[in-house]
Amino acid sequence: MPTVSVKRDLLFHALGRTYTDEEFDELCFEFGLELDEITSEKDIISREQGDTKAEGASDVILYKIDVPANRYDLLCLEGLVRGLQVFKQKMEAPRYRRVSPVSSEPQRLVITEETTAVRPHAVAAVLRNITFTQERYDSFIELQEKLHQNVCRKRTLVAIGTHDLDTISGPFTYTAKPPGDIRFKPLNQAKEYTAQELMSLYKTDSHLRHYLHIIEDKPVYPVIYDSNGIVLSMPPIINGDHSKISLNTKNVFIECTATDLTKAKIVLDMMVTMFCEYCEEPFTVEETEVVYPDGRTCQYPELAYRKETLSADFINRKVGISESTEHIAQLLTKMCLRSEVMSDGEQIEVEIPPTRSDVIHACDIMEDAAMAYGFNNIPRTTPRTYTVANQLPLNKLSELLRQDLAAAGFTEALTFALCSQEDIADKLLKNISETRACHISNPKTAEFQVARTTLLSGLLKTVAANRKMPLPLRLFEISDVVLKDETKDVGARNNRRLCAVYYNKSPGFEVIHGLMDRVMQLLEVKPGQGNGYHIQAADGKTAWEPSQWFKLDSVSFNGN
Repeated sequence: MPTVSVKRDLLFHALGRTYTDEEFDELCFEFGLELDEITSEKDIISREQGDTKAEGASDVILYKIDVPANRYDLLCLEGLVRGLQVFKQKMEAPRYRRVSPVSSEPQRLVITEETTAVRPHAVAAVLRNITFTQERYDSFIELQEKLHQNVCRKRTLVAIGTHDLDTISGPFTYTAKPPGDIRFKPLNQAKEYTAQELMSLYKTDSHLRHYLHIIEDKPVYPVIYDSNGIVLSMPPIINGDHSKISLNTKNVFIECTATDLTKAKIVLDMMVTMFCEYCEEPFTVEETEVVYPDGRTCQYPELAYRKETLSADFINRKVGISESTEHIAQLLTKMCLRSEVMSDGEQIEVEIPPTRSDVIHACDIMEDAAMAYGFNNIPRTTPRTYTVANQLPLNKLSELLRQDLAAAGFTEALTFALCSQEDIADKLLKNISETRACHISNPKTAEFQVARTTLLSGLLKTVAANRKMPLPLRLFEISDVVLKDETKDVGARNNRRLCAVYYNKSPGFEVIHGLMDRVMQLLEVKPGQGNGYHIQAADGKTAWEPSQWFKLDSVSFNGN
């Protein structure tokens, strides 16, 4: 869950009243949030870097509030205050409007075909006649960064650029060029650099180096120019210094470039709706025209409202309450979802604002109704059906076997369920295609490429890591392996396996033989060729595989 840090006194001033810490904690709980920590900048620095570094730091009390990951509208002070005020019924949810410029044509952003190879989508909007204070400016920048880390997936899906519109002139062009052809003065730098030089410069930057991989291997880099050839930004890395915003900025041009158009629309809506209350005409956003390579023209931001219809009975049944249709409509209105009872008296028409992109299904609306009603107010009821909890038989058998194997002098090992392809193939003298292994599509490390198909490789690695331990080593593991299975709906199945290893200077086959006999005795499987178990020789590439040592007619120990 994202954590939003807000200054306590600033928050209380915006809310219009002062709360005790306990009262505000309770308010957060009622609204579906959690007051995670009460601290200060000085406390944070002291805890992380020591008291010496904390000298001179601010003592202003900070509230750290945990926000649900899909509630992008609560990631800044403005959205948080607005949501709480509507929840406490001290204000109505505002209506956001897209307006045309009063005295000129809308700003235009032209997308060229070259962007298709790297970052094909872009949306834009203008906040006209906005008034910044230091707190508002800091909140604006912080929201931008919070969105980058959250819905933008560290700028891979969307990158936000904000510019002082009075320092640039449209129409703007969003294109892509070879890195050697892009040259500009980046934000907070003293001179111009080419895109190639910037990539080298930022490789050591603690903040920006995490985003270089997004475009550094591309043949062309995305870039936005104004009509005079001034670079606004090179998304998703850095903005130009020429158009940077400040406390004196009155008109803000916001552009979002993206690989996902839907996410770009959401991000743009969040940026403008959270701060348009500071415009000369509150809750209005000036439209921008975006021209696509195929000639299509779209106006942004969309600020789209939509309506959903659901019954009061649905909410009552799912939440476990019995409220009137009118009361449920009031509860939803408290959650910034304007609701009205329809003519039949049973259905509720709910209006979803552009700030609530998290509302996708009727279940999301039901959840908000439950939240507004109060989870602690929902009456406790006895379930209509009774069930008795019981351990899964396979797990119960596994637990019993673990105890007896430990009693036989073996030590249990718990190894990773993921491993490298070499562990289950090359190192066991097998071909990977023969193992029926499930592969990880995007492994982060070579050690975790596939789901294990045998427990033996994990135990052998455990032995290898403990060669300095006194001999003999007796190890066992009872766990699942994963095998491809086309008959299953997920294409794979889990198999519970038992594997034991005896490691000593002498072979000790009788130790493993005795352990196997003990396991069979516990499972009440008698020796014999027919319905029992027996040992037979086998020609296998892996000399240590237990499948060469014994087989059961009813249970196959293939691999382990």
